[in-house]
Amino acid sequence: MRTSRAAMLGLTLLGVAATAALGMWQLGRAQDKLQRQAQLQAAQQASALTATELLAEPRGPWLQREAVLHGRWMPEQQIWLDNRPHDRRVGTLLLTPLRLQGGAVIWVQRGWQARAPGQHAVPPWPPTPDTDVQVRGRLALHASQAYAMGPEGSGALRQNLDLAASRSALGVTPLPWVLWQIGPDCAPLRCDWPEPDSGVHKHWGYAAQWFALAALILGLYVWYQHLRPARAKR
Repeated sequence: MRTSRAAMLGLTLLGVAATAALGMWQLGRAQDKLQRQAQLQAAQQASALTATELLAEPRGPWLQREAVLHGRWMPEQQIWLDNRPHDRRVGTLLLTPLRLQGGAVIWVQRGWQARAPGQHAVPPWPPTPDTDVQVRGRLALHASQAYAMGPEGSGALRQNLDLAASRSALGVTPLPWVLWQIGPDCAPLRCDWPEPDSGVHKHWGYAAQWFALAALILGLYVWYQHLRPARAKR
């Protein structure tokens, strides 16, 4: 009897320790995400990056950094990303490569436009200046992403942009960034992009679940090993 109780106590303590440790791990993940979010917010407040700075350190710490770049659009290589919701409406995103002064190329996510439900043809292209342009935006590691059932195609309407695969069409390896355009020059497209989700609330939720499970294990042990037997003896 004593051996059984000791074993039950050991299993209970092991379960409580394991679930509590997992809860603490999730809190640690949440703290890491908060620190990362603070870094991104600091990057958003920094002065705008120039093409010279970007090209000098193309893989630098530029995530969410605002940049002002000058160059010419490459409309012959632009594409639409399909099935992109915005304000509860379905639509498409326009991506156009921008050739910077000096020859480097960066993809620009220029904006979103609505489309009629059930329409799957390539949308009409908005006007694209055939002159030098100034583009303001924020740097991201990729364009808007959506779940794809299979490999990406090569047409004008796609699910996602593969930066590495776009090299063959561009004739040059693009910079490892996508500039999400902001400002009034996006018109007639919309570029009021949502703020990046840090995911911290997800980890807080997981932590709460693990701590609740630890409390449940402890509560069940106390009930079945102490409170219930004590009641039965009355």
